[in-house]
Amino acid sequence: MSILVNEAQRIFHLQNEYISYVMMVLPNGQLGQLYFGRKIHHRDNFDYLLEGSLRSHSALVPGVDRLFSLEHVKQEYPSYGNGDFRQGAVEILQGNGSRISHLVYEGYEIQAGKPSLPGLPATYVEDPSEAETLSVFLRDPLTQVVVTMLYTIYRDRSVLTRSVKIANQGEASVQVERAMSLCLDLPDADYEWMQFSGSWSRERFPVLRKLEIGIQAIESLRGHSSHQQNPFIILKRPSADEFSGEVMGFSLVYSGNFLAMAQVDTYDVTRVLMGIHPERFSWKLETGESFQTPEVVIGFSENGLNGLSQTFHDLYRKRLARGVWRDQARPILINNWEATYFDFNEEKLLKIASKAKSCGVELFVLDDGWFGARRMDNAGLGDWVPSLDLLPEGIRGLSEKVEALGMKFGLWIEPEMVNPDSDLYRAHPDWALHVPGRDSSLSRNQLVLDFSRPEVVDYIHGMIAKVIRESKISYIKWDMNRSITDCFNESLPADRQGEVFHRYILGVYDLYERLIREFPHILFESCAGGGARFDAGMLYYAPQAWTSDDTDAMERLKIQYGTSYGYPIVSMGSHVSAVPNHQVNRITPLKTRAEVAYFGTYGYELDLNKLTEEEQEEVRCYTQFMKDHRELIQFGTFYRLQSPFEKNEAAWMVVSEDRKEALVGSYRQLAKVNIGFSRLYLQGLDPDQLYEVDGQDRYYGDELMNAGLITSDASSCKVGEDVKPAYDFASRIYRIKAVD
Repeated sequence: MSILVNEAQRIFHLQNEYISYVMMVLPNGQLGQLYFGRKIHHRDNFDYLLEGSLRSHSALVPGVDRLFSLEHVKQEYPSYGNGDFRQGAVEILQGNGSRISHLVYEGYEIQAGKPSLPGLPATYVEDPSEAETLSVFLRDPLTQVVVTMLYTIYRDRSVLTRSVKIANQGEASVQVERAMSLCLDLPDADYEWMQFSGSWSRERFPVLRKLEIGIQAIESLRGHSSHQQNPFIILKRPSADEFSGEVMGFSLVYSGNFLAMAQVDTYDVTRVLMGIHPERFSWKLETGESFQTPEVVIGFSENGLNGLSQTFHDLYRKRLARGVWRDQARPILINNWEATYFDFNEEKLLKIASKAKSCGVELFVLDDGWFGARRMDNAGLGDWVPSLDLLPEGIRGLSEKVEALGMKFGLWIEPEMVNPDSDLYRAHPDWALHVPGRDSSLSRNQLVLDFSRPEVVDYIHGMIAKVIRESKISYIKWDMNRSITDCFNESLPADRQGEVFHRYILGVYDLYERLIREFPHILFESCAGGGARFDAGMLYYAPQAWTSDDTDAMERLKIQYGTSYGYPIVSMGSHVSAVPNHQVNRITPLKTRAEVAYFGTYGYELDLNKLTEEEQEEVRCYTQFMKDHRELIQFGTFYRLQSPFEKNEAAWMVVSEDRKEALVGSYRQLAKVNIGFSRLYLQGLDPDQLYEVDGQDRYYGDELMNAGLITSDASSCKVGEDVKPAYDFASRIYRIKAVD
């Protein structure tokens, strides 16, 4: 069993081969935290870990030992205001204006497997033996609010998942003002905080700082997880690096407004909180109603940051992503956006598709501009009817012609948005999020449809599903190009306006769920102006996401490297685009663009007809290389070797499950003169296995990992070799294969 309970002492120990999580019922009836970290031996009683102290000015709990104060005890789901002066996990507004809760232990339940969360994405099991779930029931005797704490521990994974259900069993309605999915009190503050920040076209850059007394937090109040911050944080011991040391990660499986914070008190206790952002959030619970929070996945590693990343990669690839595409290598696609933007017709599209087919591409994707009056970005959004002026036989005809070429067909949509210049908006202006009597702010000439209203979701579903049913569509790129402003729902009363942000995301999830159930063969790729909604919640519906609108190879080194800390390689949309690059105007070699894009889903974002014959032949070779190695790349074990944030060089590698094959990507951003020697210290190989590198030299695995793979070039090379020329934006792929 993974969950052990001492009934008499009311102590719970969740454990597997990797981790232990211990908590107990406190003397005042609340649930307290005792331990989280590497696995420890089970014992009947862990109450020695409950520490108390008599401290001046502490608020004491009536009837409990005066060494016990909520200000200083570690708790599982605390409420601010009843003796604990730190940030709380829950806040419930009652009819008399009080926001104080006292959640007392009532009982528990253990079940095999892992329950789903209604209407929300979550990790799952395929067999009940994979995990055990503990439900701990807490009740406020005054309000009769019942909180169910859900903990799932996987049998063979170094992760624990947490979420919370709040139910109103009282006679009066209440308002849930704060409902965090996770509170974890850690006994010290000797950690470095790692977040993943940026903006459009520079998403998920790692930021590292030491935890200090006070609050360190990231958030999004944009209605989506955002370009600016990602709902994933890491706490690492200062001595931990990529391959050694204690590291823990916290990932919110949610796509809306979020808050992730660490509060360090003046006694160096660290409280980690994560969940829906309480700002502008309020959820009314009438008698008998309940609210379910999103899930947080907590990962732990003794093997540094790479070990933590591999834990999340494996879990999210196998037990978060779903559907027929979960375990399939992804098709190589070409998208017409940077090739044509809005300037296209059927003839031009088929010419691009035909050339792509001759270069080995498998999927043609038609991007924006195929519907309604959409000729620029200021009209037509919301009118999901194919333009017969551009496509005489509509999407049906174009998709059939593309399939006749021997390719699959894919389509871009942006179902959550509307242009004021559209038939939909003219018919239903109230369907856009807006505040009555106030002007609405535009972004990219568009407004946000109110997906908190079921009738809006129903209408958009009907239009999109009709296009899909009538056509041969194998792939959908679902875009979302602006943040939410003017968040108000005219159909809801005043005391439910705090529900709109969350109801909106539930509407997005609902539309995704309906489409993937009706069209299970379609590969969905999520997108949000690039990477503004690259989060675990989206991976539950779309197994891959457009990583960033920035397709420059050197920029993508950083973007993909940063993204890899929390998300698997197979989830990253990565394309070869035209030069000069449309975002940074840089010219990089075609080879480098391909060798960066390999480490993702791989595709093209250009018109191959505009390349020379020699370049087209290169594309054929690169496409074939990806076909030959995509199973290894997309489903192998990924290692970060050299950070582009720290050096001029960058490197990463993937290793097959049986450790018989590996690919190493090595990159140099700028050429240097008269530089020193360089080596890459590889990871994940079998130390006793003999390997062949690029079909030539042979080394044992322990040599490649401990002595290193020599990567010197330019004026530095092995004795007896000719001098190699140096150039900017260089790359090399090393193919490593076991020798029998």
